[in-house]
Amino acid sequence: MSDQPIDIQDRDLMHQKEIRKVVDRAYSAIASGAGRTVVDHLYDSEQVACLPPGAVEWALGVGNPVRHARLAQGATVLDVGCGGGIDTILAARAVGATGKVIGLDTLETMLERARVQSAAAGVGDRCDFLQGAMEAIPLAASSVNVAISNGVVNLSPRKPRVLAELRRVLRPGGRLCIVDFTVDDLPPEVLTSDAAWAG
Repeated sequence: MSDQPIDIQDRDLMHQKEIRKVVDRAYSAIASGAGRTVVDHLYDSEQVACLPPGAVEWALGVGNPVRHARLAQGATVLDVGCGGGIDTILAARAVGATGKVIGLDTLETMLERARVQSAAAGVGDRCDFLQGAMEAIPLAASSVNVAISNGVVNLSPRKPRVLAELRRVLRPGGRLCIVDFTVDDLPPEVLTSDAAWAG
């Protein structure tokens, strides 16, 4: 397996550029996330207590990958599709001052929110943020101990490529913890719907 990100510009058989534009436009246009109701449902009270209000406001996840990721002090964690920063913040608290969390998102607006919220949570010094596609992660091979993702892999038109990239950046013995939706047998009108791809 190559130690370089896979070039997603070489062929576009699935119109992935157009799908990514649709998803990016949809997420750029939303005024806020799902807020406290969703956060209280997905995270335990101890986790919620350490989240700044801005991170809670921008909650867009579908589960709690940090709960299941078995994060250790000193680990390097990749948060794919970090959004407003909830899982990045929780992961940074779990890995401690000797660890590092890398938040990856395609949208600079989301990355800026995550930067601000991680600083507000007091963990900004152990968080880095990268703009890039999950199909071509801008990290070296074998550079992270754990990769997490919360409701984001389903937004990709090339899910096998995302998984190959995650395998590439994980160190030997590394772990992957994804929470997401899976749906089979969608009708053509849904498969070609911009709203369905973005949702």
